Amino acid sequence: MLEPREGIPPVIADEAALAEVIAAFTAGSGPVAVDAERASGYRYGQRAYLVQLRREGAGSALIDPVACPDLSALGEALSGVEWVLHAATQDLPCLREIGMMPTRLFDTELAGRLAGFPRVGLGAMVESVLGYVLEKGHSAVDWSTRPLPEPWLRYAALDVELLVDLRDALEKELDRQGKLEWAREEFAAIAAAPPAEPRKDPWRRTSGMHKVRRRRQLAVVRELWQTRDRIAQKRDVSPGKVLSDAAIVEAALAMPGNVHALSALNGFGQRMGRRQLEQWQSAVDRAKALAESQLPSPGQPVTGPPPPRAWADKDPAAAARLSAARAAVSALAEQLDMPQENLITPDTVRRLCWEPPKVVDAESVAEALAGHGARAWQVEQVTPVLVAALSA
Repeated sequence: MLEPREGIPPVIADEAALAEVIAAFTAGSGPVAVDAERASGYRYGQRAYLVQLRREGAGSALIDPVACPDLSALGEALSGVEWVLHAATQDLPCLREIGMMPTRLFDTELAGRLAGFPRVGLGAMVESVLGYVLEKGHSAVDWSTRPLPEPWLRYAALDVELLVDLRDALEKELDRQGKLEWAREEFAAIAAAPPAEPRKDPWRRTSGMHKVRRRRQLAVVRELWQTRDRIAQKRDVSPGKVLSDAAIVEAALAMPGNVHALSALNGFGQRMGRRQLEQWQSAVDRAKALAESQLPSPGQPVTGPPPPRAWADKDPAAAARLSAARAAVSALAEQLDMPQENLITPDTVRRLCWEPPKVVDAESVAEALAGHGARAWQVEQVTPVLVAALSA
């Protein structure tokens, strides 16, 4: 499929045009296909730079959320309507920022996982389920570009062109497999989930952190990461474009004493000016000057069970339970033709095996699973095999 059925819709970039779209989509019928494009890798944060919609009776719409930053009126007009998204959890945070939140949704990627499709990308799903090949050449472009080139707009419009058709076909397939109610529970849980909590100590996710062992070096990573984050936010560019993770780790390991030593490290030489080098060296110096009590601890405080590799030494019985439970969940997932992590999260299995109920039976295991956030269908499916594994 090379062209949207009605051609490429004009980009909505003013309030009058937006009001027309809201009226058209309110008058439309059936589910609404929704997608958003971000500028990951180019801009700071995960904001939406284009929103695409399609609904029976309304056609397709492309909305510029930079020109129209408040889409809450559109969100309200579509309240109660089922939204069809592909990999909903990726798009919902940026849609929420502009006032769009579904009360009901259908996630075609998750539906594909539950139905046992080996490849669940949108292009692969549309091809295997509907027999159309979508052009997928522009997914990683800089969507903050203005004006957006026509080939990108065509690609964006095609992303929602067949989404409702895909939803209908997947609903039939899930129903045929007896999994439709399971999918509905999953979709309801996504729609009802609150926004994610801000990550604690996000600097600890710097790529290559495993090489950094000493607390003073960890402090250098933290100072450089926080300095980079402030600059990236101010300039509205991706942090990786300001300074790479590899350069941060390199500086933490080398602990350079001056700008000259810093400039000799990978990621700091070449085109970096004296002023830039000085700001990075200042961050290193701040970390060096910290008192021992101000240095970060080597690991994050662990909530829940320790890493499974440590179980054999700490609690051999728990390690044996985990091994049996993993094998049982794996066999059941294969039988149900779906990924293990969609059947039950690995974290839930770990928590249950580390601290099982005092009396292991169907009731206590089901209660523990529900307490860890498992959905009713998951509890029903995995309780029997986990009771057997924990009792072995």
